[in-house]
Amino acid sequence: QVQLVESGGGLVQPGGSLRLSCAASGSIFSINDMGWYRQAPGKQRELVATITRDGTTNYAEFVKGRFTISRDNAKAPLYLQMNSLKPEDTAVYYCNADILRRLVGRDVYWGQGTQVTVSS
Repeated sequence: QVQLVESGGGLVQPGGSLRLSCAASGSIFSINDMGWYRQAPGKQRELVATITRDGTTNYAEFVKGRFTISRDNAKAPLYLQMNSLKPEDTAVYYCNADILRRLVGRDVYWGQGTQVTVSS
């Protein structure tokens, strides 16, 4: 069993900051790429940022210069530092990880999501 649990969401004013965290637990042998996605009401889920096992990052254009993805080590936790937040950043943010499990193999896992609301 593998679980990804996000935390750190909440209500923040425009221009404010939040830091999201994602903790992985379970029978994990190794974690490869990890990422953050978001889904706003009525919209499709979209990529926010990804980070490889060796720390290479990739960002969606709409968050470049404002958000920073990081991970403490090759496994977890995963972080997303969000600065200069805008109302259009309001969404449920999901953690995603490519995980190799002993005796089970490799698969992609998702967290349950954490709500981020940017409003005055």
